[in-house]
Amino acid sequence: MVTVVGLGFVGLTTALGFAEYGHRVYGLEADESRMAVIQSGRLPFLEPGLDEALTRHLGGNFLPTADWERAVADSEYVYYCVGTPYGEDGEADLTYLYGALEQTLGAIHDGKFRVLVTKSTIPPSTTEGRIIPFLEAHGVRVPEQLGVANNPEFLREGHCWEDFTRADRIVLGVSDARSEAALRRLYARERAPVCCVSLNTGEFIKYLSNTSLACLISYANEMSMAADAIGGIDTAAAFRILHMDKRWQTGTIRTYFYPGCGYGGYCLPKDTSAFYARTKDCGFDGQILRHTIAVNDRMPAVTAERIIRAAGEDRERCIGILGLSFNPGSDDVRDTPSAKIIRALNEAGYRNVIAYDPAAMEPFARSYRLDCRCVGTYEALLEQADTVAITTAWPMFADVLERTDKPVVDCRYMLERSAGYADDR
Repeated sequence: MVTVVGLGFVGLTTALGFAEYGHRVYGLEADESRMAVIQSGRLPFLEPGLDEALTRHLGGNFLPTADWERAVADSEYVYYCVGTPYGEDGEADLTYLYGALEQTLGAIHDGKFRVLVTKSTIPPSTTEGRIIPFLEAHGVRVPEQLGVANNPEFLREGHCWEDFTRADRIVLGVSDARSEAALRRLYARERAPVCCVSLNTGEFIKYLSNTSLACLISYANEMSMAADAIGGIDTAAAFRILHMDKRWQTGTIRTYFYPGCGYGGYCLPKDTSAFYARTKDCGFDGQILRHTIAVNDRMPAVTAERIIRAAGEDRERCIGILGLSFNPGSDDVRDTPSAKIIRALNEAGYRNVIAYDPAAMEPFARSYRLDCRCVGTYEALLEQADTVAITTAWPMFADVLERTDKPVVDCRYMLERSAGYADDR
């Protein structure tokens, strides 16, 4: 049994989706007029496919009710799909969520283990930093008495039913094994990958998804403004032709949308800076372009700090750099992030630096004068280094954790990627 609190777009879709899986679901809704519409078998909003699901399950697997006591008493899971609007300061308002949690606690009169799951969109660290302390302040021992989790939604209005029943992934933010096992049972019929992550990661993924879309929209709009400033550009045609790039068609464009050490090589640094300068000459100062360059300029120092934290304060310790080319599969070291990272390490006093790259050691030695010594083999670097950092995502480095028990800093975030997910930045 599942109780879903809040029957808006997300809540009603969630309730009927679980009913479609074969679960019995109670639906609680504070808006009496909305509840009356749902109980009559009609949708309170337009959402294709959801109306037919409501007809199939109303009175069967889906039971809209105002009886909190019965719903909570019968349920092993309580899902919260209430509003979390943002206020004038941009912060998420958790008033409705806290109220729903209090009503839930007031309806619990037994020792049955339940999982309280937030599906409403909440900022990273909310479950850990605010919801669990809120429950503990009300005398609840988490996770001994109640499990707490988040299960972010990825529903598009107009496509909610399709997105729930044909999900591309299920994200569960959990912190204890009992809650994870219970939620996996709830999703046992789901064919999409079920990804169990930490509480903060679960919340972060939702914001990563939405803010990336927001950035893409704003970037496209900024480029249209830049085109207007320069003049003589058919913006619509330019974007249509951009989308003909095979990387959009095959999905390999995703390799550019992954964190690393910053972009390098010949084209991206040169062209991004040149285009920004040109738009400024035309009277348009593109903020996304400006900040893109600024973030990339910061990445070597940020990456060096990550390596230093792993290496410790002893400047004599040997730091091993895996990868010198800006890109795996190439010996091109022009504007390579590795050189900037090594320079930042040298400037911080770390001069016992060694490096290995399967293709780029000779061009690197010719191009840069740094306190860094190249070693002949991957094995030699692992033997000599006290701390290892991956700065180019060569596939051969994927087994580094099996080869050494020394600290490894995965600056390219490559070690957990799926097989064949090459980094072609």
